[in-house]
Amino acid sequence: MIARSHFSSPLLLAFVLATIMLGSVTALAQAVAPLNDPAIESRVSALLQQMTLEEKIGQLNQFSGGGPTGPTDPSTGRSNYKQMIAAGQIGSLVNLTGAKETNELQRIAMTRSRLKIPLLFALDVIHGYRTLFPVPLGLASTWNPELVEKAAAAAAREAAVEGVRWTLSPMVDIARDARWGRIVEGAGEDPFLGSLMAAAYVRGYQGARLDSPFSIAACAKHYVGYGAAEGGRDYNTTEIPERLLRDVYLPPFQAAVNAGAATLMSAFNAVNGVPASANSFTLDQILRREWGFRGFVVSDWTSVKEVIQHGIANDGATAARKALMAGVDMDMEGGLYLNELAAQVKSGKVPMEVVDEAVRRILRVKFALGLFERPYVEESAPKETLDPAHLELARTAAEQSFVLLKNDAGSSQAALLPLGPRVRTIALVGPLADSAGDMLGAWAAKGNPKDAITFRTALEDFASKRQMRLVYAKGTEIMGGSDAGIAPAVEVARGADLVLLALGENAGEMTAEAASRAFITLPGLQERLLEEIVATRKPVVLVIFSGRPLALTSVVNKVGAIVQAWHPGVQAGPALVRVLSGDANFSGRLTVSMPRSVGQLPLYYNYLNTGRPAGKVDLTRPHKSGEEKYVSRYIDEQNAPLFPFGYGLSYSSFEYSPITLSTTSLSARTLNSGSQTLRVTVEVKNVGSRDGVEVAQLYLRQRGTSVARPVRELKGFQRIALRAGESRRLEFTLGKKELAFWNIDMKEVVEPAAVTVWVGHDSQSGSHAEFTIPE
Repeated sequence: MIARSHFSSPLLLAFVLATIMLGSVTALAQAVAPLNDPAIESRVSALLQQMTLEEKIGQLNQFSGGGPTGPTDPSTGRSNYKQMIAAGQIGSLVNLTGAKETNELQRIAMTRSRLKIPLLFALDVIHGYRTLFPVPLGLASTWNPELVEKAAAAAAREAAVEGVRWTLSPMVDIARDARWGRIVEGAGEDPFLGSLMAAAYVRGYQGARLDSPFSIAACAKHYVGYGAAEGGRDYNTTEIPERLLRDVYLPPFQAAVNAGAATLMSAFNAVNGVPASANSFTLDQILRREWGFRGFVVSDWTSVKEVIQHGIANDGATAARKALMAGVDMDMEGGLYLNELAAQVKSGKVPMEVVDEAVRRILRVKFALGLFERPYVEESAPKETLDPAHLELARTAAEQSFVLLKNDAGSSQAALLPLGPRVRTIALVGPLADSAGDMLGAWAAKGNPKDAITFRTALEDFASKRQMRLVYAKGTEIMGGSDAGIAPAVEVARGADLVLLALGENAGEMTAEAASRAFITLPGLQERLLEEIVATRKPVVLVIFSGRPLALTSVVNKVGAIVQAWHPGVQAGPALVRVLSGDANFSGRLTVSMPRSVGQLPLYYNYLNTGRPAGKVDLTRPHKSGEEKYVSRYIDEQNAPLFPFGYGLSYSSFEYSPITLSTTSLSARTLNSGSQTLRVTVEVKNVGSRDGVEVAQLYLRQRGTSVARPVRELKGFQRIALRAGESRRLEFTLGKKELAFWNIDMKEVVEPAAVTVWVGHDSQSGSHAEFTIPE
């Protein structure tokens, strides 16, 4: 928390401690405030005037300080960090955590370096620090930005007290291809939802003030277009027309900037032939000039050096110059700025003004974080990790992230879920049923498998309390392995009233970075295990743990119920048991379209129509002779996803009234001036017998515009809790923000159009109404 030795005034120390005890995130000192504070600019300017060229360049370097045995571990490639810090050659370290460990190196910066500029310690705190929440794709499935903000705040609190004041999160890449392993790290395929989630993470991490002891700087990544990697293959190139870039891939980053994100990370990929880490159009023109971003940009791991491999530089000096001139302020782990920039400046190839501006941005963030006032953290302070309130929040987040994809009636003519009184013996089968490490998900920060409560552990506790019998069999491995365990699993299933089948992906190897998959069906022998279990004719509930939407076409009709559980975090087991038993209701909704086959990818709901749409052609079967052939369709697969964006079932049922519009005509001129809006009203009723949560989703389509617009676009949603039989009137507002797009002249405006608006359960349903936008 606070290092007592830093405060010369006991009264000031008492004030700060009192502020922390009250949980305040308001001002601790007027000298350390937001990125646009004139007082900060004055201090930055004064410090810059004292710095030598070498000290300036030192601030532009980040190195990895966290090998298994510490910052001098051979895996870091360096043994002289202490000397480098004392010489002012390092601005930030990533992967070093712990109050004692960070204080040790910080003390060198604050006592041995000439100007005493503090280090900034960073870590990939992606979905929790020690208390692991569902992976980001799961958190997005809650459609609950407020909950995501709370989860980010909890992660920030745990990280900050251990010296980590900068998280390399959130990842806000729009991802439309489930083959891409890093789809797990984001919010899915939609820019509207993705923007709300991006802002929620930033608010949660940074709080009301960056200089709060429990705030950490956010880093929106990977800027930009990384989720559009060709073929869903990590690090691959992207071709994104400017209009598509601005309409789809940039909005979540702009939302993060507008929410106050202190930093951004440049991506590995090239955008239209120019590497993202040397792209002045995105880094300078859009980010700084158009959006007014005042924080700094860090490269992704060695991505400055990688512009050589991309082919726009033949040596390190050129790569460093192009990256810095384009707008990358800090070189992560590459070492090129440290080794090459001084000579570039002295030769006149890099103006000193460019170096100064990069240093200014970094120092601005360090001042705003209060690092100059509080460079250390309290080593003897109570740890915030695994706080009971955080664990409770993690369980709630997991419950809300689960998506019920199917819940068909069984032989008893009742849905399989929730678990009913007739179920006396449950067979729990599958390699993910008792795999604690996989529950944590990819990018588990400081998570420990010992913290995770598995599905099996929680189910055993549940069964003992309900006087039920639970039998377990692993069946097979997640990947590879033999079929020796399948027969025992089948035997277990035969003696049960119901089978819970826990299948899916390995979190560490099959999801996140460098984990693209050409085939996204159940891996290894899992599908064979499923078929053998189904052959027993016992009711089967399939629980899928994964970091991406899988292609489940071959199994969807073989089981009675399917739950998409993602990788749910430390409270995986208790959360699952609560929703399966009916103690909690399903409320998660998909933020990605689930494909029927890999051949459909990339797949997304907000596509552009064609001149030959499929129309009324029956796409549930292959083309037949005599029916319309020359339409946009496959001859061997449906166009539609297996489960659409926004989809999710519940133990409740909801009905929507017809839509009411406040007007059927709006003026494009007054909309563009911001002086006119339209209100969309609908009534939602819970017609089920259970209390539940509905996510009412508003979509629209515009026709007659200068450029084609998507067949549907999400422009609003409301997550509402309704008691059984309860109704609620919902109102949505449409104005310039919702109706503007980048037109044929590359201007973001509202154009005259005919507009259809839907409100319903998902992207393929809902009642609709029409209005027009004349001149």
